[in-house]
Amino acid sequence: MLTTTVNGIQLAFSEKSTGPAVLLLHGLTGNRHMFEEETRVLKKYLRVITPDFRGHGDSERSLSYALDDLIEDIVALIEELGLPSLHIIGVSMGSYVAQGVAIRLGDRVKRLVLVATKSTGKTSAMQALFEEHKEELEGLTHNAKILKASKYMYHDLQAVGLWSKEAAKKAEPMTAEQIEAANQALTGFDFTGELSKITAKTLVISGDHDQLNPPEKARETARLIPHATFAEFNQSGHAPNVEQRLLYLDFVLEFLGVERTS
Repeated sequence: MLTTTVNGIQLAFSEKSTGPAVLLLHGLTGNRHMFEEETRVLKKYLRVITPDFRGHGDSERSLSYALDDLIEDIVALIEELGLPSLHIIGVSMGSYVAQGVAIRLGDRVKRLVLVATKSTGKTSAMQALFEEHKEELEGLTHNAKILKASKYMYHDLQAVGLWSKEAAKKAEPMTAEQIEAANQALTGFDFTGELSKITAKTLVISGDHDQLNPPEKARETARLIPHATFAEFNQSGHAPNVEQRLLYLDFVLEFLGVERTS
């Protein structure tokens, strides 16, 4: 693990291999360890950088921040690492941050992959799902709510469950206050008026069983980004990178222009 201080906050990140850089951005309440399988493959061809957002993983656990702060942290990390150009892959909340970074950095972002994404939201997708099923979830803890609501989020519950547990083992659990702060950071964002500024060639991937960020929201995001293509995975929910990992990696490697050696 490496650390650096950006915008007065200590960020933790991992860095593997050399070559053209690709930045992997995790989802809400997640951490960089969620990308270990992707990293294992991508590091054969690319310099792979996986940060923990502020408030998450091994980064400083702030209790008040906004989505713009997450975006500015990542922009600052890119500058700190001296990256003249890079590719970015963002999953769920990471895809919102990726959109913001791509808007700010323009043609320095060469390829952009947005997974389980949307471009606007009044609340976090998780909060919206909990509200939709509030009677079923009433009285449960946050983690119990996630477990109960997983059937609305994912198609392959077993694969996602194993993946989540492995990543969770490698970071301190988030407190209720930290989870609330992360959810509040996603209140009222809207990139729809700025997506036309993205110059990166963009791939948007959605799972057709995703009720957190349904395919129509991802499709609309792709429609608003110049040079974007949309792919819908029919055996995935909110985690196509886990639920159909081999197909996902095939799509991503081809999109990034990687010449596979094995």
